Amino acid sequence: MTSAREDILKGIRGALKRGPLDATQQSALATRVPAHTRPAIDEDAVERFVRKFESRAGTVARVATLRNVPAAVEAYREAQGLPQRAAVGAGLKSLRWAKGWEVHHGAAGSDEALAVSPALAGIAETGSLLLASGPDSPTTHNFVPDDHVVVLEAKQIVMHFEEAWAMLRARPEGIARATNIISGPSRTADVEQTIQLGAHGPRRVHVILVG
Repeated sequence: MTSAREDILKGIRGALKRGPLDATQQSALATRVPAHTRPAIDEDAVERFVRKFESRAGTVARVATLRNVPAAVEAYREAQGLPQRAAVGAGLKSLRWAKGWEVHHGAAGSDEALAVSPALAGIAETGSLLLASGPDSPTTHNFVPDDHVVVLEAKQIVMHFEEAWAMLRARPEGIARATNIISGPSRTADVEQTIQLGAHGPRRVHVILVG
């Protein structure tokens, strides 16, 4: 729980002359949260995520471990003819990049061609990525560069949106100031009903699926 939220709740409890809820009271409240009807899906979560994501012009490459990510990014960069430079989310600071790469862990500037970000979750139901803003994954990575590479571990893929929201709420640092749900490259059909990619964000979104 964030300190700001705790301060607000503490103030409310003080006004009501009441202390924090005990475990029994918290459990009773939890049972009152409505359960949403979720669509039945008879398909492996990982395979469904890949199928749905690729159906919207996204691309996916699979690697065995996080150590293989820089090589997979290099293969993508070479295929797209991009420079060896990237804005990489701080959540991927431990990655070792090959000689020649210029990497920084800040926001993506207006001249950025490539960003590499870790995802919080993959949602198999719709083939969507959930990214939480912050140093680990700056929001500018989602909108500024033409090419966005997202690193997603197979164990982070859930079947339904409700499970993704639970992951977001369970973050030790609290709920992010902004979250972005990405289901492929940015697109619009505003002009003569013709699909144009890259209208409001990346022209290409590439997932490196780990595991």
